[in-house]
Amino acid sequence: MSVIASIRSQLVPIHREGYPFIGTFALASLILFWVWAPLGWIGTVLTIWCALFFRDPPRVTPTREGLVVAPADGRVSRVINVAPPVELGLGERPLPRISIFMNVFNCHVNRSPVAGRIERIAYKAGKFINADLDKASEDNERNSFVISTGNARVAVVQIAGLLARRIVTFQRQGATVAAGERIGMIRFGSRVDVYLPEGVQPLVAEGQTAVAGETVIADLRSPVRDLSFRTN
Repeated sequence: MSVIASIRSQLVPIHREGYPFIGTFALASLILFWVWAPLGWIGTVLTIWCALFFRDPPRVTPTREGLVVAPADGRVSRVINVAPPVELGLGERPLPRISIFMNVFNCHVNRSPVAGRIERIAYKAGKFINADLDKASEDNERNSFVISTGNARVAVVQIAGLLARRIVTFQRQGATVAAGERIGMIRFGSRVDVYLPEGVQPLVAEGQTAVAGETVIADLRSPVRDLSFRTN
């Protein structure tokens, strides 16, 4: 392997959505260097952060039927039973919901939690309050996917946060997606909610770290009863 090929193998890919932002930060850094060198170095650090924000690393996704994987990198902030948003069309009965909060240092590319057909995509305008707050599920701007998989439906809701101002969707309604396939991203701090079918118990706990496309958060085929967790 050549030196250049070796270096490339160690670099994390950047999603194309980030190129305009990284270019803007880099140009601003050059201007700041001309104005005052210390400001230029600050701009350089911010440019590196911007590149890291838009990183899009490959993931290894378990593909056994029925597994539900995390749609986002971040901290599991809430595991609760609650009625889903009306626009999902999943009824009014409480469903298991797993919320994953992404801070500004997490990878923000979102992935499909299951393999199936995108039955519905619904966008709803809203506020931009802290996405870590529970009321953000109802009040904030959001974009939702309802994915039909086997005899079940799993919903994924991208929720804009305090700094997020753009939810990007990579898929179309009616498309077929694989588990772990990229479905969208949210720019600069946000949250993703997953609504599971009634009776399915989450396999993650609040405070746990999730990795998009890799962490198994539920099993539709083998619901687990009386699952407990401990902090080490």
